[in-house]
Amino acid sequence: MTILIVGAGISGLSTAWALTKRGVPVTLLEQGSIPNPLSASGDQHRIIRRAYGGQGGYQRRIDDAYAAWDEMWLDLDAKHLVETGFMLLSQEPGDGGDVYREGLVEGGYPFEDLSPEETADRFPFVDPTTIRFGALSAEGGVLLCQKIADGLRDWLRKAGADLRDNTKVHAVDAEAGSVTLADGSVLTGEHVIVTAGAWTLGLFPKLAAQLTTYRTAVVYLTPPEDLQEAWSQAPTILDPGGPIDGYVLPPVPGTGLKFGAGIHKYQAGPDQDRVASAGEGETLRNHFSPPFARIGEYRVDDVVTCAYTFTADEHFFVTSQEKATVVSACSGHGYKFGAVVGQKIAEGVTGGDLESTRRWLEARD
Repeated sequence: MTILIVGAGISGLSTAWALTKRGVPVTLLEQGSIPNPLSASGDQHRIIRRAYGGQGGYQRRIDDAYAAWDEMWLDLDAKHLVETGFMLLSQEPGDGGDVYREGLVEGGYPFEDLSPEETADRFPFVDPTTIRFGALSAEGGVLLCQKIADGLRDWLRKAGADLRDNTKVHAVDAEAGSVTLADGSVLTGEHVIVTAGAWTLGLFPKLAAQLTTYRTAVVYLTPPEDLQEAWSQAPTILDPGGPIDGYVLPPVPGTGLKFGAGIHKYQAGPDQDRVASAGEGETLRNHFSPPFARIGEYRVDDVVTCAYTFTADEHFFVTSQEKATVVSACSGHGYKFGAVVGQKIAEGVTGGDLESTRRWLEARD
C-alpha cells in the first residue's frame, strides 16, 4: 500500500509519521517549504489544554492527544511541549471564560478558583476591576510548532518517506487514487489523504457546503519592562473573557508573547490578505483591554496572518470518497490533536475503517 498525503501541516506530517511507523510507504506533498510559514502549523507555538466548554468530546480526548504526543517525543528524541498550565478569565456571565470553567466543573477536572484580587496579585498584568474571577489549571501548555515540524520532517526523511516540498497539487482524482501536480505530472497511490487545511476547497470546491475558510492574524508583543518577568512566568490564557474570543500564549524560551482573537477573523481565501495591514497589530492588541492593564504600552513586534477552515459547529471534518479521504481539523483548535489525528487516520486507512476515524475525530460522543 502506497499512500499519497497532500499537505504537510501538523495533520499531514503526523499522518505520514503514523503510517511510516506501520511500514506503509508514504509520499508527502507540500506546496511550500516544510514547515510552510503560511500554514496553520507554521507559527511559533500553539495551545494544548483540557477545557473545551460545551465540546465535552474533545475535552475527554485530550488524554489520547497527550499519549500520542508522548509517543512522538520518543521518536523525535525531544519534547516540544512546555507545560505552563492555563488560566481562564471572565469579565461577564456567559463569556468564554465562564463557559470553559463550567466545562471543567461538569467534567470533574481540577482547577483553582481565584478572586479578581488574587488573580491580579499573582499576575499583575491583569486589571482586577475588569474581571469576575480567574481560574487556573496546572494541566496544559504550549506546543512548539516549528520545532515539531522540523523534527517530523527530519525523522520522516531518515525513515525513508518521500517528502516533496514546493510541490503543488492541482487536482485529486478520488476514483483513481491519484493527484495531478501543477506541472501536469500524475502520481497514483492506493489512497490519497488530503490534509491541506485552508487550501482544501481549492481541491474539493463542493465541500464549501460544509467548510468555510477564514483569514485572521496573531500579534507578538513586548510588554512594559516591569511586567516582563510576570509574563515570562505566566500560564497560557485560554480565554480572557469578554466578547473577543481571545487567547494569549506566554513567551516561553524561543518564542514571543502571542495574542490572538477570534473576533478578528473574516471570510477569505487562504492566499488573500496574507500580508498584515498597517496598524493591524495595534488593533489586535487593543482588543485585550480589558482585562489587561496598560495595553497601549505593549510594543507590537510582529503580526502573523493565518488561514483556517471552519465547520458550522467547529467540530473536525472527515469525508471519504472512493480512494480519497479529506480531513480538516477545524477552527484552529486542531493543532493540539495533531499527533493523535495522524494515528487515527493511519488506523482508519490501514484497517479499512475510516468510519471509526470519522466518529473519533468529530468527537460528538
